[in-house]
Amino acid sequence: MQYDNNTTRIRRLLLVRLAQLAFENKLVENIDRIPIEVRPKGSPHDRCCVHKERAVIKYRLMASLGFKVEDEADELMTLGQYAQLALSREKVTQSDLTVIDEACSACVRTNYFVTNACRGCFARPCAVNCPKKCISFVEGQARIDSEKCVNCGKCMKVCPYHAVVYVPIPCEEECPVGAISKGEDGVEIIDEAKCILCGKCMAACPFGAIMSLSQIVDIIKNLLSPRKTVALIAPALAGQFDASLEQVVGALKQLGFDHVVEVALGADIVARRESIELAERLGEGDPFMATSCCPAYIYAVQKHVPELRPFVSKTCTPMHCAAEIAAQQYPDALRVFISPCAAKIKEAVDDPLVDYTLTFEELGSLLVAKGIDVADAEPQPADLPAHASGRGFPVSGGVAEAIKDMTDDESVLHDEIKPELIDGISKQSLKTMKNYALHGGDFNVLEVMCCEGGCVAGPCVIGNPKTATKRVQQLRSESKIKIPDKICPGERDLNG
Repeated sequence: MQYDNNTTRIRRLLLVRLAQLAFENKLVENIDRIPIEVRPKGSPHDRCCVHKERAVIKYRLMASLGFKVEDEADELMTLGQYAQLALSREKVTQSDLTVIDEACSACVRTNYFVTNACRGCFARPCAVNCPKKCISFVEGQARIDSEKCVNCGKCMKVCPYHAVVYVPIPCEEECPVGAISKGEDGVEIIDEAKCILCGKCMAACPFGAIMSLSQIVDIIKNLLSPRKTVALIAPALAGQFDASLEQVVGALKQLGFDHVVEVALGADIVARRESIELAERLGEGDPFMATSCCPAYIYAVQKHVPELRPFVSKTCTPMHCAAEIAAQQYPDALRVFISPCAAKIKEAVDDPLVDYTLTFEELGSLLVAKGIDVADAEPQPADLPAHASGRGFPVSGGVAEAIKDMTDDESVLHDEIKPELIDGISKQSLKTMKNYALHGGDFNVLEVMCCEGGCVAGPCVIGNPKTATKRVQQLRSESKIKIPDKICPGERDLNG
């Protein structure tokens, strides 16, 4: 999840400025003024100088225009030139995270540090218990030799004054798959062969040095064009604003979207298909079926837990199913998926039925740029609405519950569904997933959510996850459960 702090505030401020210029058709001419306007000469700055601040802002804007900072070939290339390229491109092909080297503080790899709370006690349990004898005493205080330290943490455990603290590298600490590490210059590098696009490093970095590539300019360009545009709204969007779902739909229409389709409608259909698939699998002797609408979990299986692959549901995702329905209903319209996370951006880029992706954070910036308050928007129903089961997908346990909803009442399976939840992907939960793949367990449906709490706590959300969960659950309870007539024929591609 994203927390309210200075890095999120500056990122959102820049997105709003970018959007305002794009809506006014002044992006190319005026974007290079944004760093100067945000950090004028003589203004307070957190880094060494105002010029460093402006350089970081430039690269933030570069990522917001959809370009990787690592791909910069000419430092003299202006933001206006990047904006021109962004406005002229017909298709987005990049979906990776980018590291802003100017913003990365190159955190020192000293995991254990002795604070001035050290009393230099006679017992000296830290030095006595250190297996590498890397602790010495200087002027009555303990010192750790970082060259010898193996980060076992014994000194911290035995210190009676809690004078030894653990100092992590936040992005590396949060990454569950070891996909981010230091380069030779100390700046973090993301290994795309390992990365599952969970966005945990992006949310964890206290310097805001990691960003997803935005498609906000491409979307605004199309909203201003005569071509019809369809918003495919992820179920978690219902909990992001202090307003009804109908008001969110009204705000999207006010923003310029011609049609709004609930991806939860696709989730209804997917849940029905998965209930049938589960019955088939159990009938063929499979111990369980693994499921989720989360692409980060699929990337984790593909890259890190291949043992689980045979058990993963082959049914396509709700996003794909909803995009397929929208393509049939509005064949000439552009389809924009509105997403709570970075992993969905890649899924959308790889899906020919989805043209662009807008994160919740970016949507919020567009609304601010246009002066639209969702709470004041005129309520309108979605053009293609969903039902209770699909609307519960973004909360942990919601997918498994939807599958149970979609089993026929007379089916033996209806009362035999036993779910097991992986609520958040971590180093430990990856081991658990592997163990389940090899040995099974007392369950027959394994639901895996990358973000703890579900999609309502994704790295690109703007609402408080606990509040969003309550709103989603309330909407689900107020909606009807309906078994769809249509069964989604699409299958998930597990080959990467």
